[in-house]
Amino acid sequence: MGANSFARLLIRCADQPGIVAAATTFLFQHGANITELDQHSTDPSGGRFFMRLEFQTPKLDLGRRALEQAFDQAVASRFAMDWHISYAADRPRMAVLVSAHDHAALELLWRWRRGELAVDIPCVLSNHDKLREAVEGFGLRFHHVPQDSPVQREQAEQRMLDILGDQADFLVLARYMRILSPAFVARYPSRIINIHHSFLPAFVGADPYRQAYERGVKIIGATAHYVTADLDQGPIIEQDTARVSHSDEIDDLRRLGRDLERQVLARAVRWHVEDRIIVDGNKTIVFD
Repeated sequence: MGANSFARLLIRCADQPGIVAAATTFLFQHGANITELDQHSTDPSGGRFFMRLEFQTPKLDLGRRALEQAFDQAVASRFAMDWHISYAADRPRMAVLVSAHDHAALELLWRWRRGELAVDIPCVLSNHDKLREAVEGFGLRFHHVPQDSPVQREQAEQRMLDILGDQADFLVLARYMRILSPAFVARYPSRIINIHHSFLPAFVGADPYRQAYERGVKIIGATAHYVTADLDQGPIIEQDTARVSHSDEIDDLRRLGRDLERQVLARAVRWHVEDRIIVDGNKTIVFD
């Protein structure tokens, strides 16, 4: 059976009896073979319910559109679900935005080339030209869009939107050291992933490793989150930490942090691509 012959169903709704039975019975009746199911309830009596279900598609008796219409009528409307079905055969398109630091972006490109990230990459955009050769070495298009001052932001963002067009399903800020405007972010709701070089909510904004060093922390971290209009306040997807000591200088913290950033961002992107994340307000449910 082909690697792309499966689909994923994500569900979010008020918790109530019968949700799992209704969804699984519907899929069984239409020829689906369920291979993975995860669920979470905030409170079994009156809370919120979340589910991720993966199923094989070759023996389905309905096409995509008919299956989704039938599910909406038979199951989703009954439980007032917020839901969607995605298909592994439809590879999401991921555009990467990066500045001068290359470690997070190159980690993603390396994993993509090895087949660990099931995405297509239409382009890489940067406000520096430094990474052109490295990016083009992967056979990818590189676009240099300068943004040397806040005054240039509107023009730079419009240029990026013109380049992206309808080519990208989601964006990854792989150490893109510019703040995106609320208008730009609104184009990609819950579809921009950022890696912040700090264990949020501590040390938001610029140069968090210096802030951490000056505070004398014993743990540093990295945080991958969805971007919202509020700086570094979006729903957190993944975090990790490393221990440091009084003998570590700022450069030591930055070196350790780069390793964390690579791993945390890669996990967050993979979970997004595999539909393992449900955003609920300012939180995420991650079925990893």
